[in-house]
Amino acid sequence: DYKEAVKWWRKAAEQGDAQAQYNLGYKYAKGEGVAQDYKEAVKWYTKAAEQGLADAQYVLGYKYAKGEGVAQDYKEAVKWWRKAAEQGDAQAQYNLGYKYAKGEGVAQDYIKAHKWFNLAASQNSEHAKLRDEVEKKMTKEQIAEAQKLASEFVLKNP
Repeated sequence: DYKEAVKWWRKAAEQGDAQAQYNLGYKYAKGEGVAQDYKEAVKWYTKAAEQGLADAQYVLGYKYAKGEGVAQDYKEAVKWWRKAAEQGDAQAQYNLGYKYAKGEGVAQDYIKAHKWFNLAASQNSEHAKLRDEVEKKMTKEQIAEAQKLASEFVLKNP
């Protein structure tokens, strides 16, 4: 019963529960138990993301990248994906790598793109494809620097 779930998640969300805020955002995004409303979804995702919930940070980045419920803003997408990526979210790491490779929302930087693709690939081998594509555009020194940055990240975030 989605309506009943939404009722209870709203009570918890209004008391500051980040997971409930995320769940409520999801229901608004999907239109389950409530009318679909991307702006309301973004409101709740933002509350959860600001509390450090990586799933909410990832989804909020996606909403900014697509312009769902907010104006499309790649810089804002990158901001939220970086927060999730730094917590180890593989999809956020992949998306961040993609934005660095394309220069969308950030200055194009193949070293940073490689770093984030490499970290994402360590969790999901499907993410290695774009890393390998970026690598073709890099010098051996740049690849070594990217690998060093990825290794340093792993050491700091075990």
